[in-house]
Amino acid sequence: MTEVDTATWAARFDMLSDPNRLEILLAMHRTPDICVSDLAEAVGRTENAVSQALRVLRRQGWVRSVRVGRTVNYQLDEGTVHDLLHWIGARRS
Repeated sequence: MTEVDTATWAARFDMLSDPNRLEILLAMHRTPDICVSDLAEAVGRTENAVSQALRVLRRQGWVRSVRVGRTVNYQLDEGTVHDLLHWIGARRS
C-alpha cells in the first residue's frame, strides 16, 4: 500500500477551500500568463486583494511570476493543482 502524505494533501485542500483563491486559480487556468490587473477584473476583486492571494499561492509553490517588459504575468506552476482544477471541471478558454 502506498503511503499518502496527508499533511501535504490537507494543505492543498486548505488552499482550495478559500473561494477567492480558488476563483483566482480558475481564472489563471483559463487564461495563462495573466497580469494582476486583468486577473482582478476577471474575478471582480481589487488588485490589492489579488496580489495578496498571489503571494500566498506563490509561497505555496502553486503559481509563478514571469516578467514581460514592465508587466508581471502569473501562471500555474504546480501540476497537481492543475490536475485538481481539471478534476473539478475547469477548462481552458
